[in-house]
Amino acid sequence: MAAANWAFPDSLQPDPAQARFDLAAALDAVVLLRAEIPADAFTASILGTERAGNGVAIGDDGLVLTIGYLVTEASSIWLTTNRGTVVQGHALAYDQATGFGLVAPLGRLGVRPLARGSARAAAPGDAVIVIGQGGRAHSLKAKIVAKREFAGYWEYVLDEALFTAPAHPQWGGAALLGEDGRLLGIGSLLVQESVGGKAVDGNMFVPIDLLAPILDAMLAIGRPAQPPRPWLGLYATELEGHVVVGGLAPGGPAEQAGVQLGDLILEAGGARVTGLAQFFRTVWSQGPAGAEVALTLSRRGSSSTTRIRSADRSDFLKKPRLH
Repeated sequence: MAAANWAFPDSLQPDPAQARFDLAAALDAVVLLRAEIPADAFTASILGTERAGNGVAIGDDGLVLTIGYLVTEASSIWLTTNRGTVVQGHALAYDQATGFGLVAPLGRLGVRPLARGSARAAAPGDAVIVIGQGGRAHSLKAKIVAKREFAGYWEYVLDEALFTAPAHPQWGGAALLGEDGRLLGIGSLLVQESVGGKAVDGNMFVPIDLLAPILDAMLAIGRPAQPPRPWLGLYATELEGHVVVGGLAPGGPAEQAGVQLGDLILEAGGARVTGLAQFFRTVWSQGPAGAEVALTLSRRGSSSTTRIRSADRSDFLKKPRLH
């Protein structure tokens, strides 16, 4: 959606007169992020070659925090403020475990950074504001409807993600603010949540608390200091009480080891698989990237054990270049 073509109804937008913080400054801290990705990039077929979302200024130097899938393998990044300033950006870091991405603006954005808060005390029912670039028209009054574990099919788990409703249509990299105007999380997904027994559209946010322990290393070396997790390159889903292989990364470890679509994953590392999050955590417990992971698979009624030499997912990705 182009910025000029839509707006939330006024009743859904936050009221500056009721805000306990400088709402205008908070709105301006959220920038439009556009990224171009080479056609031969590893993620191009899944995430596309032209990506657009939001970024949030969190540093006095203009450092922008976003959701990492927007800038993974980007060959060029452009940041646009509410005042029309356009600045080229450089992808500094992407953390696979949290999903956070960092972008350095290569010029002055001219915005005040958002102060970081904490999602630890946030609870279902709390009033929040979801901000996308475009000012108050793209800012939405919402509520936290859940705090719980989230497992994504791409080998991703959050111990406790934030879920809000109603849904913001430009969720990627959006800012989640508490009533004090501090940043609680960064938008990641459009999801469906059960609220009052009814399924409603909402958003999932990565809690901002996950940034502090990794920020210094991300700025210094482009990734957290701890060794990368073992990556199998398979897309798994829960189906009728089973964990099933629903996709395979081309050329990834699982595909090379002979794993096939539709395989049921019965065991990982000798432990029975009971759910998606438990499966991924069991894989990660086998050691750092490069560790061998044994999977017991069921295929057409018979089972066998396949040993997969895991990899570092980032080795498959194009690295950002500073032009």
